Amino acid sequence: MNVSLDLRIEQVPGDNGAGEWLRISEELHREANAQTRELALMVHGRLIYETMEEYWPRAREDASLPDYMREYGEIWTAKPKVLVSRTRRGADHNTRIIGGDDAIEQLAALRAATDGSISVGGAALATQLLRAGLLDELLLWTHPAILGFGRPLFDDYDMPIELDLLEQRSFEQGVTMHRYAIQNAKEASSC
Repeated sequence: MNVSLDLRIEQVPGDNGAGEWLRISEELHREANAQTRELALMVHGRLIYETMEEYWPRAREDASLPDYMREYGEIWTAKPKVLVSRTRRGADHNTRIIGGDDAIEQLAALRAATDGSISVGGAALATQLLRAGLLDELLLWTHPAILGFGRPLFDDYDMPIELDLLEQRSFEQGVTMHRYAIQNAKEASSC
């Protein structure tokens, strides 16, 4: 997830992580491309999926965009995805839909049957999976901005969690990447 220093994911309701506070350089984008390419599966909440669906399938063929952005459009469109939604009935771009009251249980079963890493996009979904003990790691791209208001990364999570730093890197324009293991996550589950 892209976050501000105060762990906000959007400043203005509906900007869906596309605020002016983000500093996504070519270097950062290429790293995101490489990490996304290695995933076995991507799981998105409805809001983030619809944001991605709106842009990335067209971006892959947009000659006005830099090659690394077109490349991400190719990766995103081809990568197997799961959309978690109660309202969507159809989705393209190698996407299946999981919904209903047992969506978390369906995701736990899907994780157990999947070899490789699964990413999760969407604050509400990440919060639900964290609460269910189904996240092993957090990967945060922290942008050097304090928003002071706006939507937090974990909407309504209210319990302490211990983390172990696994990796950190610095990128152009002051962006840092931190990858954390969630302590005791393996004991709770394996997503």
